Amino acid sequence: MKVVFIEDVPDVALAGETKEVADGYGRNYLLPKKLAVLANSAASNILKSQMKQVMVKRVEAESEMKEIAGKLDGAEITIKAKAGEKERLYGSVTSADIANELSNIAGQAIDKRKIDLEEPIRQLGVYEVALKFTHDITAAIMVTVEPEEAVVEAEEKEEKEEKKPRARKAKKAEEAEAVAEEAVVVEEEGEAKAEEAEAIVEEAVIAEEEGEAKTEEAEAKVEELEIKLDEAEITEVKAEEVETKAEDTETKTKTKTKKPKAKKKTTKKAETKVEEKESGE
Repeated sequence: MKVVFIEDVPDVALAGETKEVADGYGRNYLLPKKLAVLANSAASNILKSQMKQVMVKRVEAESEMKEIAGKLDGAEITIKAKAGEKERLYGSVTSADIANELSNIAGQAIDKRKIDLEEPIRQLGVYEVALKFTHDITAAIMVTVEPEEAVVEAEEKEEKEEKKPRARKAKKAEEAEAVAEEAVVVEEEGEAKAEEAEAIVEEAVIAEEEGEAKTEEAEAKVEELEIKLDEAEITEVKAEEVETKAEDTETKTKTKTKKPKAKKKTTKKAETKVEEKESGE
């Protein structure tokens, strides 16, 4: 897809240039964002005539930028900033800070977007910073970040003045903490003793309950023994009754045993008669 660029597209083309681009890139990005138009469209012819004027202005602007870049290339600027321990800045030096210093050298405002600073400077030292006006027009400067002496001295003095009351406050705080810790220890010991006393009382109650239970158990056993004794006496009486009945039964048995002997005699007589009868025959 061939298009005519309406605006500059970094690393692709400048406004007014005609270039061949990928169909997807042109259709999905350049045309919807109105960064370019199709080279074969009627609009491109109108744009070409308009872009001639733009190109003239561009050449003038580039000439001016080359002049500024020539002035600034190799320049050295110093920026003072608040710093603390290990030369660490309290804030940071930004592209805007550098652009302000360069404006004084160039005699005109410098756009902070031309400062190619990857991240703000946060420590004292000397740094090389690149300026990028266009793809082809660049420059390099040296930026020295120094501490604000007056600020550092004032802060050191303030710190010294604050150290004494801080030390006193710290000491009082430590004493207060020690007292609080001691109070906590005493309270914990009191709680421990109270718990120990409660445990002793509970043990006494349990012992008393166990004593009562054992007493009840002993009483129950006594009652059980008494019942068993009563049952034994009853059993003994029953045994005597049984023995008496046994004796009576034995006596009756002996009496009944004598009667069959009489029957035996009768039986013998009958047998004699039978024998006599048989011998008579």
